[in-house]
Amino acid sequence: MNILILGSGGREHALAWAVKQNPKTDRLIVAPGNAGIAALADCAQIDILDGAAVVDFCVENAVDFVIIGPEAPLAAGVADATRAAGILTFGPSAAAARLEASKAFTKEICAASAAPTAAYARFDQAEPARAHVRAKGAPIVVKADGLAAGKGVIVAMTEAEALAAIDDMFGGEFGSAGAEVVIEEFMQGEEASFFVLTDGINALPIGTAQDHKRVGTGDTGPNTGGMGAYSPAPVLTPALQQQAMDQIILPTIREMARRGTPYQGVLYAGLMIDGGQCRLVEYNARFGDPETQVLMMRLGAQALDLLLACAEGRLESARVNWAEDHALTVVMAATGYPGAYAKGSVIGGLDSLPESSTQMMFHAGTATRDGQIVAAGGRVLNATARGATLAEAQARAYALVDAIDWPEGFCRRDIGWRAL
Repeated sequence: MNILILGSGGREHALAWAVKQNPKTDRLIVAPGNAGIAALADCAQIDILDGAAVVDFCVENAVDFVIIGPEAPLAAGVADATRAAGILTFGPSAAAARLEASKAFTKEICAASAAPTAAYARFDQAEPARAHVRAKGAPIVVKADGLAAGKGVIVAMTEAEALAAIDDMFGGEFGSAGAEVVIEEFMQGEEASFFVLTDGINALPIGTAQDHKRVGTGDTGPNTGGMGAYSPAPVLTPALQQQAMDQIILPTIREMARRGTPYQGVLYAGLMIDGGQCRLVEYNARFGDPETQVLMMRLGAQALDLLLACAEGRLESARVNWAEDHALTVVMAATGYPGAYAKGSVIGGLDSLPESSTQMMFHAGTATRDGQIVAAGGRVLNATARGATLAEAQARAYALVDAIDWPEGFCRRDIGWRAL
């Protein structure tokens, strides 16, 4: 079959890598892709936020299956457009994707389905929000309601930080995403990611991971889109996964269906674990980045079969075949990230890297210029590896990092520290 993946980051490179291994794949197209993706798929320059343009491309190229990677096309209704055109699609409708596109909407769903989450309040004006922070004190969490490319969440350890975050959001730092603000209680515990496929009725857990969101060693410095991840996450025990399914995931799926907006795709739940209980931090309506890199490394070719079962409503009979192994990914970022950083620096050493089922360098923000691979984003490469133990996976991933010649880049050197 001919498959189109929408997106250009490390998540999409990992998805393309897994999908390409499945014999069901005849032609693989990624739009717009990146320099690494171009080595295994055809890259197409189309506006992935324009549903009509995506449909036209699918018709012209006889695309059988569309996999939507990032959140923005989902919120823009691209899945609605492709489904309306009769094209098999993996990813929720715009109405269902509000679980990520609006923090306030997610809180409404949690309240309606009695899913445990942090206490919160929502505001569309700055002064009442400031008054709320002064009344509650710190630490406290300030979130832009809408999509902010993973950067609209401020975990404020002081009242001053929280007030500054409110001013930034209402001042336009995150554009329309900050027109409304959700302020939550600070939840103690350890955060982990739980990934579940759902066809709107049935749900299939497909893995756990733990991300490293802060830029610095020991989880210090500002939040980023993610500096590394590993899978599985030991903190999410089988008992906690079942608790999350029973108390959070399944009630959410039922509530979405009850409202006439059934959710089909991957439901990525960020969970806070404390005292043997889990609470929902947030939902994402797509695979995480960089968590996808470790999930796909462990799933391999079966990933396509699972995504197809989800899109075709066959999850009830689907099964995940896990190897008893571990995967770890290290994000290599441009110096200055998550603040200002330069683009265009040349990355050396990529040609000599191994590419196998146990070691892959997934590209995130890369481009080709004059025959060379150059940095074209903040998070640029994902050194990813599998191992029989997490320590082995970590060693292999950092061996990939050390083989790269890129003075303008940096990475954290402690990915996996909680589990190790």
